[in-house]
Amino acid sequence: MPIEKIIVLEDDLIGRKNLEQQLRQRRFDVASASTLAEAQELLGRDTFDLIFVDIRLPDGEGTDLLRELQSRPQRPLAVMTTAFGSVESAVDCVKNGAFDYLVKPFTADQLEVTLKRAEQHTQLLRVNRFLSHEQDDDTGYELLGKSPAMESLRQLIRKVAPTQATVLIQGESGTGKELVARALYRQSPRANAPFIKINCAAVPENLIESEFFGHEKGAFTGAINKREGRFELAHGGTILLDEVSEVLPQVQAKLLRVLQERELERVGGNRTIKVDVRVIATTNRHLEQSVQRKEFRQDLYFRLNVVPIQVPPLRDRRSDIPELAEQFMARFARKHGVRVSGISENCHRVLRAHDWPGNVRELQNVLERAVILCGESGLLESEHLGFAPNLATTPEAALIVPPAATGTGVPGVPAASPDSITSLAEMERQQIFRALDHTGGNRTHAARLLGISIRTLRNKLHEYGRDGKDESAEDTAEELAQ
Repeated sequence: MPIEKIIVLEDDLIGRKNLEQQLRQRRFDVASASTLAEAQELLGRDTFDLIFVDIRLPDGEGTDLLRELQSRPQRPLAVMTTAFGSVESAVDCVKNGAFDYLVKPFTADQLEVTLKRAEQHTQLLRVNRFLSHEQDDDTGYELLGKSPAMESLRQLIRKVAPTQATVLIQGESGTGKELVARALYRQSPRANAPFIKINCAAVPENLIESEFFGHEKGAFTGAINKREGRFELAHGGTILLDEVSEVLPQVQAKLLRVLQERELERVGGNRTIKVDVRVIATTNRHLEQSVQRKEFRQDLYFRLNVVPIQVPPLRDRRSDIPELAEQFMARFARKHGVRVSGISENCHRVLRAHDWPGNVRELQNVLERAVILCGESGLLESEHLGFAPNLATTPEAALIVPPAATGTGVPGVPAASPDSITSLAEMERQQIFRALDHTGGNRTHAARLLGISIRTLRNKLHEYGRDGKDESAEDTAEELAQ
């Protein structure tokens, strides 16, 4: 709800009471004042979203207060009212920052139009303020590839996008789940409304509830002002819950309520706020397994999984690799100001042979490195890719090769007997410890190599009995910074 608290500054008792009643019927919090001094006292005690200001008041002119409001960091929109309207007066008020100018007596329809415009304006300002601090690394990036898997994915997006259905996008890390979400948004009826993203894995645990639902002034230490959460910012548009599997259990219940009732309460508040949002969620986990392990609520999973979309890994659409490589090469050549003439056939063969555990994101990074290292020749060769000699893999991927033979048919590796096959859970544990050894115990770097969040790594170590007592100050600082 963009507009919540309103001041009515009017010295005429009947006119003031009438306007107060109309505003309260629309479920606004209304405070009233009959003088400039009373209005200034209200503004000093609390934050307001809108103020109706009569121009002629017993202790001065409403335009004086209007000028003073412009110097406040948290200032309400001002609607000037007068029974002696004139063009000169209206122009003067607008020049001094008035949002609107109403001549008394104004009708209920005129008031409705002003309130609607004020809400739209406030919502736009808040969304722009939020987006101005966001970094969108995927701007201009499209879903590339003509493989059957990608054509099926595009066809599904075209079917689902025009609906209001909640979508759960699943896939390995680096497959482009966020690009699928943005494609759903761009092809939806909400394409001109806000698209708000929240990375559930990157928000500190003690702030995630406030990020989702907002907080009231004084709700906790440091909450010096009221703040709208991401769901409120997305009102009328779409919200992307990136890596939704990382949401804390205590927040999952509140998230379920938003999905069911489309309403929420801010942290420290008791007002029920209605929100109209379309929810798209992404995860690189198998949420069914998280539900079985009691890590994720089953009812929330069902609410999110209305329309499931599976994004294929790059190894399942190898025919797309040449097109992706050419696009990334051209993009990074422009970014770094490097002249490139193309990709050699041998380089293409190595790219197609690689297993791409990091998927499209890994391919991007490999091509960026190759563009930078290609030198004056301008031709990308296999040695520019940075793969280990004689192996179509990156050093990071080589790190997580299982230590025991698995009978996969790799040349030179003896076949394993059925009794010696390692369970997936044990392989996961071994790989996590191997990554920690490789990084000298630095959990931030280990999580990066494994392609998981630091929070996920910490939870896994807790399961294995290494609950972070030996965690370095560097790791802790980096985790909180994410």
